Amino acid sequence: MEKQITDKDREKAAICAKECTICQRARKQQKGFAYWFVKIVEGGACPNCKAYAKVYSRKAHEPVV
Repeated sequence: MEKQITDKDREKAAICAKECTICQRARKQQKGFAYWFVKIVEGGACPNCKAYAKVYSRKAHEPVV
């Protein structure tokens, strides 16, 4: 069964992609505290990181290709 992406998911993913400085730093540097923090926290606590993974089919800490 495919996950249905809602407008709310897209809004939250946009916040993670464009406004979250911690996630942006983790995606850019791929090391350090921000990377570790996002990698550990993204799946459990942050709804924006969950939405990012759902919309873009990659984790919030993974680099943009």
